[in-house]
Amino acid sequence: MVRHMDTIATLDIARIVSDIAEEMRGISDRGAVASYIPPLAQVSPDKFGIAVVMADGAAHVAGDADAAFSIQSISKVFALTQALGAVGDQLWQRVGREPSGSAFNSIVQLESEQGIPRNPFINAGAIVLCDVLLGRCEPREAIGQMLRFVRMLAGDDAGTIKIDETVALAEQDTGFRNMALANYMRAFSNIRAPVERVLGVYFHFCALAMTCRELAMAGRYLMDGGRVDGHSIVTANRARRINALMMSCGHYDNSGDFAFRVGLPGKSGVGGGILSVVPGVASIAVWSPGLNASGNSQLGTLALERLVQRTGWSVFEPRLR
Repeated sequence: MVRHMDTIATLDIARIVSDIAEEMRGISDRGAVASYIPPLAQVSPDKFGIAVVMADGAAHVAGDADAAFSIQSISKVFALTQALGAVGDQLWQRVGREPSGSAFNSIVQLESEQGIPRNPFINAGAIVLCDVLLGRCEPREAIGQMLRFVRMLAGDDAGTIKIDETVALAEQDTGFRNMALANYMRAFSNIRAPVERVLGVYFHFCALAMTCRELAMAGRYLMDGGRVDGHSIVTANRARRINALMMSCGHYDNSGDFAFRVGLPGKSGVGGGILSVVPGVASIAVWSPGLNASGNSQLGTLALERLVQRTGWSVFEPRLR
């Protein structure tokens, strides 16, 4: 087990990443793809990709790391970053910072907590983020700003990162629980724009399509104290707080188990992706469409667990000096 950050240079990250991808190919129990969004149900569960982007910019990829997929709720990390940029700590008057202990689309807690979602990474919380962003612009502008923001973070000058309109429309056609969440929060005055406009933005954010390589690149600012290529995206303090929320809330009611097994800040999506961060060391993206019972990538979680075991990258790992 690696116990000193100076040993990072001695690790063969490329070999570790390649070995993990090969091991994932041989696993038969891959979970179940998200069937309630038709385009996601059509994705082969055989897919697996992994990308590790180091602090020095080196990228190590394997498997289907260059195949685009729907990042779904991973987009909530970028929406949170933008919402904090728009209103700062006033955001926490409308969204909490505690783990929910409930499913990502649960409505149960909203009644007892007066329409305030537990955290920004459950669906209700992310819908509030979209409402915050709509307080300053029209839906088309909010969607365009998100797309430009993610492309900038990923260094996507060619504009290959896109919003999958087929997925966005399918979410709109099937998103009855999200409609219920938004209307319920509207009853408590925690959604202020028209519900259909807020949900239109939310569904388009979830329909962002990108590769593991691009997603790992986009997460670099959370790995590097809020900076990308020397440019400040957020303050180091804000990056630390977003990472803290990813650690405690990024996997819904499975967040404790993810922290136990992996020990890194991470955010999952029902498209099968996970963005994870090793502060000061690496930004990591994995993708495997099959989900566990909590809606998180089954093989993606296993791959991250094995990566941490072989590198010692858990934030709970002792650092001997």
